[in-house]
Amino acid sequence: MLSHSEMLLRITLGAVLGGVIGYERGRHRRPVGLRTHLIVALASATFMIVSSQFAYYQHFGRQDGIEVDASRIAASVVSAIGFLAGGAILRSGLSVHGLTTAAGLWLVTAIGLCAGAGMFVESTAVTGMGIVALTVLRRFEDKDDRMKKRRVSIVLADDSEASARALVSAITDLGAVVLDFEYERRLDEKRRMTLTLDVALPASVTVPNLIASVEKQPNVKRIRVALPS
Repeated sequence: MLSHSEMLLRITLGAVLGGVIGYERGRHRRPVGLRTHLIVALASATFMIVSSQFAYYQHFGRQDGIEVDASRIAASVVSAIGFLAGGAILRSGLSVHGLTTAAGLWLVTAIGLCAGAGMFVESTAVTGMGIVALTVLRRFEDKDDRMKKRRVSIVLADDSEASARALVSAITDLGAVVLDFEYERRLDEKRRMTLTLDVALPASVTVPNLIASVEKQPNVKRIRVALPS
């Protein structure tokens, strides 16, 4: 039977280690950050303590013949975290966002259970490996937090190629990089062109800045800015 101080130590360590993972997620402006990761790790560590220690506080007698499965509560936590992690996954068109954040929630659940079980060295080591995976290995992926991807759809009253080139030039002058480009041209009495561009914008360029720059171009009838699909 553990003392109250030992149990509180385990719960606190689990929460702190989960908060470390959450802090990294928050620095990259992910929707699930410090507080959520800390609370998930805090809860899982608490569940682990309850799972392993609750029988001692029920005052069962030696002859009561009570059999306790100390793993059932902890096992249920692993299943339940799937619902919470699923809420962090977003789908936009063919793109899926939030998988790493969902995996992070799964990780801090394991860290909390590990700390709750008293495996301090292992929980700390796993936290360190998680930070390495989220920060160091990130450099090997095609991700740059200084650039934000946007899909820009613009309707022009003029269907000339010169107008399209001028419009693209105005966007690239903001420091944007055009990742993909397509256009649609009407052939009826309304000679209009619709340009759709997937661009990577510097984080310093806000959507209002982008819209203001495009509005200065002639023949612009409509503009729409959204996340790329």
